[in-house]
Amino acid sequence: MLTLSISATSEDVQLPSEARLRRLAATVFEGEQKAASNLGIVFADHDTVLELNREWLEHDWHTDVISFLLEEEPVEGEVYVDFETAAERHQEFGATLLEELERYVVHGLLHLCGHDDATDEQRAAMRLLENRYLTAAGDGSDTGTAAGAAADTGESGAAEG
Repeated sequence: MLTLSISATSEDVQLPSEARLRRLAATVFEGEQKAASNLGIVFADHDTVLELNREWLEHDWHTDVISFLLEEEPVEGEVYVDFETAAERHQEFGATLLEELERYVVHGLLHLCGHDDATDEQRAAMRLLENRYLTAAGDGSDTGTAAGAAADTGESGAAEG
């Protein structure tokens, strides 16, 4: 059974519901043939994600998602999604804000499963997997949205999106 913790650094952001996030996680972990036990998803602002990127990856730039793998089997980890980046860029991709947030979550989960996006080929492969899992999880119309709470942090095995 997956223990899922969801938090946000702002209460003013519209988030995918817990049911939707559970469905996305189950779809990804099943598709990747990975067992998962504990997962934290934090919807954070630019500053929080940038600070994590600087501190743990030594990258001095903004990114849309950072994942921290805490345990490989069963998977335990944290995914930090920059909700401000999603809000700024979703229209550029013809997506709603919720769709973009969900894509970032799936991307972060793929990092927890061992996928990387350091090269053009890896990014293309991850994009195909994102599309596959988002489609397999359905459109989310039956799972609604939820409001956020407060953020927490973690480390080990970091990857950015």
